[in-house]
Amino acid sequence: MRRLSSFAALLALVLAPLSGAQAQGQTPPDPLAYGQDVIAFTHVQLVDGTGAKAKPDQTVVVDHGRIKAVGPSASTPAPAGATVIDGAGKTLLPGFVMMHEHMFYPTGRRNYTEMLSSFPRLYLAGGTTTMRTAGSMSPYADLNLRAEIEAGRTIGPDLDVTGPYLNGVGLPILKVHALTGRDDAVRTVNYWADEGVTSFKGYMHLTRAELKAIIETAHKRHIKVTAHLCSITHREAAELGIDNLEHTFAVATDFVPGKKPDVCPDQNLTAATLAGLDLDSAPVKALIADLVKRHVAMTSTLTIFETYTPGRPEAPERARVLLIPQTRAQYETTWAAIAKSGAGPWKGAFPKLMKLEKMFYDAGGYLMAGTDPTGYGGVIPGFSAKREVELLVEEGFSFEQALQISTLNGARFMGRDKEIGSVEVGKRADLILIDGDPVKDAMALERMPLVFKAGRGYRTDVIIDGMRDTVGLY
Repeated sequence: MRRLSSFAALLALVLAPLSGAQAQGQTPPDPLAYGQDVIAFTHVQLVDGTGAKAKPDQTVVVDHGRIKAVGPSASTPAPAGATVIDGAGKTLLPGFVMMHEHMFYPTGRRNYTEMLSSFPRLYLAGGTTTMRTAGSMSPYADLNLRAEIEAGRTIGPDLDVTGPYLNGVGLPILKVHALTGRDDAVRTVNYWADEGVTSFKGYMHLTRAELKAIIETAHKRHIKVTAHLCSITHREAAELGIDNLEHTFAVATDFVPGKKPDVCPDQNLTAATLAGLDLDSAPVKALIADLVKRHVAMTSTLTIFETYTPGRPEAPERARVLLIPQTRAQYETTWAAIAKSGAGPWKGAFPKLMKLEKMFYDAGGYLMAGTDPTGYGGVIPGFSAKREVELLVEEGFSFEQALQISTLNGARFMGRDKEIGSVEVGKRADLILIDGDPVKDAMALERMPLVFKAGRGYRTDVIIDGMRDTVGLY
């Protein structure tokens, strides 16, 4: 595998943009709240990410970045000399493992700009300690950022770096290469596997031959493939051996009338078809059964489709102040127009999507979570992961189930569940502290003062406040 240039990484650091405080000659506040070797969370409610019921009055001991002990506070003493965090009235969770994130943000006219300074920090401040980029506009930037985070030169989640979008002809985004056929698909996958990406994503305008080549080539390299499809149906992709499908049923074209092979239907028609779908019909149940039988994981990204649905809430003000004026206006103007219309295909499609995801899960399907900060800009790291979990609870999952979908399930899919994804002895201490009880009210997730990665605790308010007026710029 080719090694990334250390000089290029150093140059990136030298040219990195300043934070708002630095630009004004001020020293930005240190977001690190806890850097001690041994920390004990006492009398805390624990939701451990395994799907087990919440446990009251627990103590969790962290020693040099690892979870050393978990148990009832009455029988699990804090070690001598440990820094003690009183968890009375608080809830401890594992860090989120989000499976559909990006390091770019929509900046208008089908352009997507890298957010290599703001996004890693904001993802971490929102509780995401591990993430898959699920499609890259600038793979070398993501690879270099991964190296910077691993070296401790910047803070952010662990990155599973997905290669560039593997798309055919038909996408009017200049940053995306259009594959010219099977041979080009094989060449592209092998090139980026050599460069160090750890996953691949097929995109909308592929042919079945191209997707087959992508899957076969990636699997030979022991790399998994996901996809956001429309030219290829979910059933066709499953038959080709795909590992994962993005957006669950939101973009499935299996039921679109007049669907032509290897051709994308109109996206509004796809949404309208979903809105009118009979969820109790035999074809729907057969598709779900086939996906479950073939062990195809699906990634829920309710956050992005909520932004297109009239009647859904606007992104919170504290999230919107992170946007530069242009991207904030882009988002608020579009959101207001959708809200005012009170119509559109997603008004009926969004509730159907939520029901289908629950049906898939209840049938034994493997469900993961992501947020997808694309669209017209309403999905904002620092807030989006919390919102995805809240929406899963609204969908009908218990909080414990929603948390497992958003933590351990992603870790297992990536083969990292021995290391991350749940609060268990021996695992890395990736932890979220919540003021309140999200089991009773998922909106308690909005009160997230501290996030720990490998035992180091960060003040989320310091990170978020330091990123005002940056998203859309850097």
